[in-house]
Amino acid sequence: MMDWTDRHCRYLHRLLSRRALLYTEMVTAPALVRGGALHLLEYNREEHPVALQLGGSEPAELAAAARLGADAGYDEINLNCGCPSDRVQSGTFGAVLMKHPELVADCVTAMREAVDVEVTVKCRIGVDDQEPEEVLPDFLDKIAAAGCRRVTIHARKAWLQGLSPKENRDIPPLDYPLVLRMRQAFPDLHVSINGGITSLEQAEGLLGQGLDGVMVGRAAYHEPANLLCGADARIYGDPGGLGPEGAVQEMLPYIERHVSAGGKLGQVTRHMLGLFQGRPGARAWRRHLSENAHRAGAGPEVVQEALRLVVPDAA
Repeated sequence: MMDWTDRHCRYLHRLLSRRALLYTEMVTAPALVRGGALHLLEYNREEHPVALQLGGSEPAELAAAARLGADAGYDEINLNCGCPSDRVQSGTFGAVLMKHPELVADCVTAMREAVDVEVTVKCRIGVDDQEPEEVLPDFLDKIAAAGCRRVTIHARKAWLQGLSPKENRDIPPLDYPLVLRMRQAFPDLHVSINGGITSLEQAEGLLGQGLDGVMVGRAAYHEPANLLCGADARIYGDPGGLGPEGAVQEMLPYIERHVSAGGKLGQVTRHMLGLFQGRPGARAWRRHLSENAHRAGAGPEVVQEALRLVVPDAA
């Protein structure tokens, strides 16, 4: 979800669900430790619970980055071993680490020794010509021995050559049964599943089969209200967050603060385009924001105008 789940996106998603665990974009350890890019750790206090997702492969550097994240107040530090992008591979980050489980275990050990918050891992079922039935249990065994207690498994292989990152999210076939078998084989691991999940019904079905959690990425981004507004009640038995109209109203003062501080309206509203997906007026909402959010001086009034195209009597 690089370039998607920034702090503006997460603030919106927290309004829709009070309970879902939110994840940052992947932040590379070198950017924090060597580059001093501490602005990448900025978030809104309302986002809790929120996890910092790190990319890297050097244990000491990841430990230092994890410490920066913990000091910033993140509730969890997650090591990404699943992203297949070229820019990630070139730094030996992401899915390529599926080929180096011992190194991942060393990274987990170093990170756990550096922080008190939980250190977790996100991975694929394998990469390239690896046989998932063989490599995934070995990978999980090694990170569990290093003290990792929570893992999220994207139930697809990643092809590091020949497929783009977008194609890697769609073309390799999903293997949910393998992830379910890993849940049974590692009873002490908290196993969440990721990949191809597009509805709360689907998430509930997977949880009902014994998985401990479900991570939803693209669907929660493109149709945030459809995925998140009912999640608290249906998954957690909690009344939960706001509906889309209420979330828009709550975003207005946030947008005012952002614009007053020199930010651009479009930096926030690009994450709001799918709020009314499937409802009458959704297309007009998207069009108005897309056409007007980048105007000079655009502010909350643009969002209010767009809301009236969906909810005519909105104030």
